[in-house]
Amino acid sequence: MGADRDTGTDGKTGSDGKTGRDGDAGTDGGPRTGTGGGTSGGDAAGSAGSGVADSPANRLQALFEGHRLTPTQRRIAHSMVRRAADVPFLSSVELAELAGVSQPSVTRFAVALGFDGYPALRRHLREVAPAEQPPDSASYNAYQQAVEAEIENLRHLAEVLADPRPVRKAGRLLAASRPLPVLGLRAAAAQAYGFAYFAAKVHPDVRLLHEGGTMIHDRVDAAVRAGASALLCFALPRHPREVVDTLAYAREAGLTVVTVADSAFAPVAKVSDLLLPAAVGTGLAFDTACAPMLLGRVLLEAMCDDLPDAQARLEEFDARAAARGLFVE
Repeated sequence: MGADRDTGTDGKTGSDGKTGRDGDAGTDGGPRTGTGGGTSGGDAAGSAGSGVADSPANRLQALFEGHRLTPTQRRIAHSMVRRAADVPFLSSVELAELAGVSQPSVTRFAVALGFDGYPALRRHLREVAPAEQPPDSASYNAYQQAVEAEIENLRHLAEVLADPRPVRKAGRLLAASRPLPVLGLRAAAAQAYGFAYFAAKVHPDVRLLHEGGTMIHDRVDAAVRAGASALLCFALPRHPREVVDTLAYAREAGLTVVTVADSAFAPVAKVSDLLLPAAVGTGLAFDTACAPMLLGRVLLEAMCDDLPDAQARLEEFDARAAARGLFVE
């Protein structure tokens, strides 16, 4: 089922999906990860044992689970998952440059995982990863490399979605919440706005929380008083402390927190009940978020499946739009 007819297509949703890194973020300079074992607060799509496709990224995720990692080590882990196909062929120096850490940090990371050193870790990765060297992208310019990286992020998302159960569970939670608060601050505000825009066409009461400040807890309280049972959050780098605080407050207020984040290691993991990861691209001055945008549309589809009057609402919107001459198609 599609979510909006503004697109001029057969009813499927569309969006340019672009969101940059927050303007005060600079380059990829801060840790992107939260707890060492995935989502300490709840479920995580793509974790080991959940039935997802056996991809290099998922095998890496399983390797890291159960280890207590330092923030620097979590940053290395996140970089490895994001570049899972390349990692078995990288030297410790190259991995250090990729993660923005020192070479000794990579060695200590390998030891923390139980290996004698990085060469032993790399041998292990070559045994569990595809044997062939990834295609050479040296001929690509910087813009093409950014696009290729986003394509890889989308491929990884497709692998995670091989197990649809976490998304279906999220769809049920969101459909049942009346009202449905949708949170996204700073770089994630565009993702939250896009989801809320389309969701309002099929859900009877969607409340967008895209501006921070002292009022945000009041708006969470108002949603709870009105009967909300769940909150959807989009969380992208750099992760504002206010988002983590708001999610903790929402859980204390009794809401089930569903979060779309750039990694299962994101700081919001510990305050989320169900975390759905979708990587961002970091090859340009500002992050690109095609995978989180697409995951948001997938969540819309899952939510529509649990809203019995969703199709009727869309048809009613079409009729009114035609009567008003809203679109030029």
